[in-house]
Amino acid sequence: MNNLPVPEMLLMNDIVREGDPILRQRVESVPLPPSEGDRRWMELMLDYLKNSQHQEKATEYGLRAGVGLSANQIGLNKRMCAIYIQSGEATAVCELYNPKIISHSAAMIYLESGEGCLSVDRYVPGYVPRYAKIKVKAADAQGKEQIYTFKGYTAIVVQHELDHLDGVMFYDRIAKDNPYALPQDVFIEPI
Repeated sequence: MNNLPVPEMLLMNDIVREGDPILRQRVESVPLPPSEGDRRWMELMLDYLKNSQHQEKATEYGLRAGVGLSANQIGLNKRMCAIYIQSGEATAVCELYNPKIISHSAAMIYLESGEGCLSVDRYVPGYVPRYAKIKVKAADAQGKEQIYTFKGYTAIVVQHELDHLDGVMFYDRIAKDNPYALPQDVFIEPI
């Protein structure tokens, strides 16, 4: 599925939904530097995230709001993801090619409201424990390896997307016997 025709823009119909096998496989590394085609797909993923957070455009195109998108969520067997988080005056924009967590905090956090996913059309109750701070090694758009540090909400979003690239869905991390149970052996707090 790596030779998909490149659309003008990504819409909800382009988002792969749970049950599709590509969401359960570990995707393949992107040759570096990223090809023009891979960079175009990344641009489309970022544009989707920006448009989905713009109320008028989201309404016009019927987009569900998202802050992160991995390539396999649009049917590509490629280890790359886009992050776009706007919070007041601050904006976090990341293009991550072949990302890998290289270190993390002992402390953990979780979203009190739970996590959601553009590929999951249902509400899944429960807490998803995540590391409060992570360091990620990834290539940038020019193919240069960089070290990124993420904490708080941005760390949650990045971990969610990196899980996608390994075939892991957010609800796999929710305790099966009690969805609101949290790890007992670490410091963990809600955000």
